[in-house]
Amino acid sequence: MKKLLSTKLGFFAVALVLFWIKTYLIYKFEFSLGESGVMQEFLLFFNPLNSGLIFLGLALFAKGRKAGIWIIIIDAVLSFILYANVVFYRFNSDFITIPTLLQTDNFGSIGGSIADLAQMSDLLYTVDIIFLTILFILVRKKWSVERMQLRKPFLVISAGVLAFTINLGLAEADRPQLLERTFDRNYLVKYLGAFNFTIYDAIQSAKTSTRRVLADSNDITKIENYTKAKYAEPNQKYFGKGKEKNIIKIHLESFQSFLINYELHGEEVTPFLNSLVNDQKKGFTYFDNFFQQTEQGKTADAELMLDTSLYGLPQGAAFVTKGNNTYQALPAILDQKQNYTSAVFHGDGKSFWNRDEVYKHLGINEFYHEEFYDMSEENVINYGLKDKPFFEQSIPYLEDMEQPFYAHMMTLTHHHPYLIDEEDATIKPAETGDGSVDRYFQTARYLDESLEQFFNDLKEKGLYDDSIIMIYGDHYGISNNHNRAMKEIIGEEITPLKNAELQRVPFMIRIPGVKSEGTNHTYAGQVDVMPTLLHILGVDAQDYIQFGTDMFSKEHKEYVPFRNGNFMTPEYSFVDGNYYDNETKEVIKKPTDEMEKMHDTVMKELKLSDELLYGDLLRFYTPNKDWKPIDPDDYFYGGPAGKKDDDSKVE
Repeated sequence: MKKLLSTKLGFFAVALVLFWIKTYLIYKFEFSLGESGVMQEFLLFFNPLNSGLIFLGLALFAKGRKAGIWIIIIDAVLSFILYANVVFYRFNSDFITIPTLLQTDNFGSIGGSIADLAQMSDLLYTVDIIFLTILFILVRKKWSVERMQLRKPFLVISAGVLAFTINLGLAEADRPQLLERTFDRNYLVKYLGAFNFTIYDAIQSAKTSTRRVLADSNDITKIENYTKAKYAEPNQKYFGKGKEKNIIKIHLESFQSFLINYELHGEEVTPFLNSLVNDQKKGFTYFDNFFQQTEQGKTADAELMLDTSLYGLPQGAAFVTKGNNTYQALPAILDQKQNYTSAVFHGDGKSFWNRDEVYKHLGINEFYHEEFYDMSEENVINYGLKDKPFFEQSIPYLEDMEQPFYAHMMTLTHHHPYLIDEEDATIKPAETGDGSVDRYFQTARYLDESLEQFFNDLKEKGLYDDSIIMIYGDHYGISNNHNRAMKEIIGEEITPLKNAELQRVPFMIRIPGVKSEGTNHTYAGQVDVMPTLLHILGVDAQDYIQFGTDMFSKEHKEYVPFRNGNFMTPEYSFVDGNYYDNETKEVIKKPTDEMEKMHDTVMKELKLSDELLYGDLLRFYTPNKDWKPIDPDDYFYGGPAGKKDDDSKVE
């Protein structure tokens, strides 16, 4: 053994074994990959081998002692990639992709979340690197200064290629069309490994970057035909009832529906929101089967879906990677159809999620970002402006807006890691021992109190009665990495189906002069909001390319696709490859033809939306003869002193 360790191949073998063991342990203890059966367990154990042989094997081409240095460097780089995915996965339950790496403008604002996700025990992931470095120092003098015979590193890499070929063959046998159906990155990592997934993702990203160049006007036709066939006629009870009314759209950050009517320590967590749901006299219709449909873009995906009725991308955020696309978004449609003025209010940096650029392509007139607010230390926590000062300081800007207006109010405080100052916490945390879950209820209460304050201010300023008020949740706040704590919170096991059910987020709407329905049990998702609003305002959604349908329509399509290919319907759900009966919660062993057809429809719908975004296909589509394409140069988002007026831009 001592003689073996003193050779380059022996050192390589030690590095390979340590890398293999570390990667496998991270798979088992950091990721929830859902492995089941002997084959999947074997592949999970086997797949780090081919990556280690190929990548570490490249170092053997180096001359003399440099081979050891390069083994350590490559091992460290691979370890960094793996650990970056660990931290990312702890909140997102997902893996880093090339498009998410392009979102570098966001990194400066997420330091608090990253620090909260890192753990002291993570230092154990450096033990192998430290050991290899010490071993190299001890044995390097015994190494030859000559380059190793080339056949040896070639044999090592060939062994890695053979191992990968076997791995891929077994994976395809167990999961046919694995590489063709790439919505679920958990499957790719489970079968092929984190490093092979990263390479595959890079190849896919390179392919998608060329789609716009190759696209032409014929590509939009099949998408137009599909969306026109899916169109749902408006419900005449609601069509046009909100015409020329102001629209105030309130974004509840990371707010899941289980919070509604939930009690902690004998107290309602969100008493004000509960009152809107439970008291029909307040005029709100509440959709209790409304689901978030975001992916890696999270909040940005939610914004995209609500204003365009297009799905977010399977990788990265369209706001960043497709921010310069042509869009036919709700703000621009309302401007051209009914002379609405639009604005987004957000107490954060204007470049986060590339908003200061993509908003121009959506036709948003004004963007009130952090430069418009008092961002003094006492007003800021976590990602930006606290919700109470945010709403308070937004009121004067709302009063100044030309009516009718479309105002999007985006809250921030209720965001991971759910930090809150002691004086702002009016409910005690939960007691699960999971900090994120325990504080989640405190920031939810703070958000609820800020909403009540905002409603009172709207009434005082005369803006409440004549405004459509819409409240929605953007994405989950508690990922499935917190299932142990969530089991304590809701009192039941978090199965794959239960996790899918927890993707419900609030959607409630008040239309002046229209009686509340109370609670509406229709199944719907975020892509359904835009056609619903258009019909409420008296604008027929049929002219536009939209994947959602009017939630009030009797023809509304009651299936809700998730970005990973899962979907929910009132009777059954498809989650992670299994169909479930929603009533019994049991797996349906023999799916019907109708279920399989619905699965094909969902996959087709997601694919068509991707084709539209990747190819920038709306540049080839004209909704109607009166439509004027958006010119982003017509929009400018400065600070308070640089606000543009109706006739000119401030330079």
